[in-house]
Amino acid sequence: MENALMDEPKRILIVEDDPDTVKLVTAFLARDGYRMLSAHNGIAGLRLAREEKPDLVVLDLMLPGLDGWEICRAIRQESAVPIIMLTAMVDEEDRLAGLELGADDYVTKPFSPRELAARVRAVLRRSAPDEAASADAVLQHRDVSVDVARREASVDGTAMDLTRTEFAILVHVLSNPSRVITRANVIGAVFGHDFDGFDRTVDRHVSNLRRKLKERSYGGDLIETVYGGWAGRFHRPGRGRD
Repeated sequence: MENALMDEPKRILIVEDDPDTVKLVTAFLARDGYRMLSAHNGIAGLRLAREEKPDLVVLDLMLPGLDGWEICRAIRQESAVPIIMLTAMVDEEDRLAGLELGADDYVTKPFSPRELAARVRAVLRRSAPDEAASADAVLQHRDVSVDVARREASVDGTAMDLTRTEFAILVHVLSNPSRVITRANVIGAVFGHDFDGFDRTVDRHVSNLRRKLKERSYGGDLIETVYGGWAGRFHRPGRGRD
């Protein structure tokens, strides 16, 4: 029974108001073995996300009813399901704003279904536990604790609300304590060497994680920016550093 559950296809929800785009993406991703769900407006999309609990959401930003920003915000209050945003916005800050809300990646329109399929594979891959830590590991360093199997992270016993990407980065950093983690390290371990995004995407995810850690650690900067990358030197203000 357990093996049967493991073999179940990943379920992907696409929320997009253009029926031709939905048809194309659905057909292309179904070829990769995914079970596809779709909604053509924001209200239906949020309802399906809550009812069906998909493994990944492909979310258009410009939607009738509720826009993608509102849906992403609502989902992030309830779930860590990976989200890939579809956007026609060309301004970099607009795209990065989606990552700030908790999206894991974005694809700009017009896009090829092959590109989207690659992003879907990459996001689902980095939702898996870090290879440097065993699946049943509990990683602990000073105030920070991560249960890899349960996908739970806490600081001083207080639970953290992390996206799948932020969680994967935290696991990677905790698996390499007191070591400088370069952008290349993060891309290779978390995003995959075939990652074709840009540097500020990685930086924004790390920035979001640092902010959440800082909020839970009484002002301590638990991931430090150093020359060439970041250092996982976890400490509290007033305590010695590793």
